[in-house]
Amino acid sequence: MNINQAFEILQDAGGIRAARIITDNIKNPSRIRVWRMARALRRGVPVAKIIHQKWFYGLPFYTNKYTLDPRPDTETLVAAVIADNPQRPRILDLGTGTGCIIISLVKNIHGATGTAIDVSRGAIRVARRNIKKFDLSNKIKIVRASFGTQRAVREKFDIIVSNPPYIAIGDTRVDAGAMHDPKCALYAKNQGLAAYEQIATNARNWIKPNGKIYLEIGAGQMAAVKKIFESAGWQFNRAEKDLSGITRVLIFTI
Repeated sequence: MNINQAFEILQDAGGIRAARIITDNIKNPSRIRVWRMARALRRGVPVAKIIHQKWFYGLPFYTNKYTLDPRPDTETLVAAVIADNPQRPRILDLGTGTGCIIISLVKNIHGATGTAIDVSRGAIRVARRNIKKFDLSNKIKIVRASFGTQRAVREKFDIIVSNPPYIAIGDTRVDAGAMHDPKCALYAKNQGLAAYEQIATNARNWIKPNGKIYLEIGAGQMAAVKKIFESAGWQFNRAEKDLSGITRVLIFTI
């Protein structure tokens, strides 16, 4: 099958944009492979899950069914850390998924190193693959652990970052692509706030004096998350909005 035939089949299944992205990322496609990708498009599978690649902060990350696809909203989190111009920081990434956050930070902050944790074995494999891809194995350590326990890490860090699950269980206001993401990375108990409650308590043990924690939040969650962290002894620093004008990142100090 030539590339033009593949393009027509994929365009019929998922539109011209999806067809263009896929054909730009595959070479010598077999007929069977193209029809499989077309079926996936009709089921609403995101293009990133089909080609196993999603660009984030100028870098192409491997992704699969075990991780969230990196999203533009999360670039607000990375940009907030970089804007503070930290000096050779030690960074802890809670719930790393693809590793896109900590990798982007280490790539863009001179002397940065860190640790990334995730409870999912599948996500850990993806993060390790991306860390190796960008030649950062000597700068980023991966640990399988849950941020729900104080024993997750035994070091202290200058910076903690997290894009935790924050969608309330049962909330149907998610895009179709999210239906193909792992549920444990999307949904949290207590109206989507359970992960923040765990982090607010446990991250106190992992942060250095004057260190900062940067958190991605869902639309409309600022007041609730701010209350959780201030009740746990954190001091509110500032909020950052994403490109849509939605408050997307909260920063606290201890």
